[in-house]
Amino acid sequence: MRRIFKNPFAPYIRKKKFSEPAKHAKRLWKKKNTVFGFSNSILALSLLFLFVPLFVIVFFSFNEAKDTNFTRVSFVWYQKLFLESDDLWRALFNSLLIAISSSMVATILGTLAAIGVGWYKFKGRSYIQTTSFLPMVLPEVIMGVSLLIFFSGIKMSLGLFTIFIAHTTFCLPFVYLMVSARIDEFDYTIIEASHDLGANESQTLFRVIIPAIVPGIVAGFMVSVTMSLEDYVITSLVSGPGSTTLPLYVYSMIRFGVSPVINSLSFILILVICVITFVLRKGVRSFAAAH
Repeated sequence: MRRIFKNPFAPYIRKKKFSEPAKHAKRLWKKKNTVFGFSNSILALSLLFLFVPLFVIVFFSFNEAKDTNFTRVSFVWYQKLFLESDDLWRALFNSLLIAISSSMVATILGTLAAIGVGWYKFKGRSYIQTTSFLPMVLPEVIMGVSLLIFFSGIKMSLGLFTIFIAHTTFCLPFVYLMVSARIDEFDYTIIEASHDLGANESQTLFRVIIPAIVPGIVAGFMVSVTMSLEDYVITSLVSGPGSTTLPLYVYSMIRFGVSPVINSLSFILILVICVITFVLRKGVRSFAAAH
């Protein structure tokens, strides 16, 4: 005869799964997480606070009038943007040039710094970890003035190159933080497996480590580009003749009244950023799945 063995923990599992306290806790959790709960209300208010100004900018970019009184739908400001705004496009080009170049350099240096500090033990390691966050916590005015004093001390003329150095400096800690967070979740057994298979340090770095931390690298690059594009304080202190960026140009227009052309440009930038974010999100996810 076949002897039937029963799981001795089966009664306990059934009792735990279908017990009345568990059902009561589940009902209480559903009751608290209603549509108009405190957490959902705070989330909705935060989203409104963040996105309502964007919708206002988009709305008034199609307004024919120059003031906030809506008259009728018109594309006159988009026409002025593409045909009569050479200085604005020049400022935008300077901002994009500095943002992309400084973010690329900051991403390379920040990634290598995060890998070196995270995986290797050396003298002064804790000191580097502490001082690397100073540009993030210091006021921008202090950092801008210190960079201005440094450039004046070495007799370097102010221009696009000094802005590039300044933006690389304050974007570097953001990349370091993003990549370090990714490295903290890294599975070290993969590195041991690569060494067991005969890979040297450079092969392990470029074929194992970097592909695994690509999401953190891309996130750090995107944050750096955003921080560089919107910076005004540091840029205003280290800029020179012929190095006007978009924030400096917009601020200079305040004295004469900001033109709705800025609203049109803002809407175009929002669309471009949304497309780039969507493409990078899909690309990083596919890359992570392939590796």
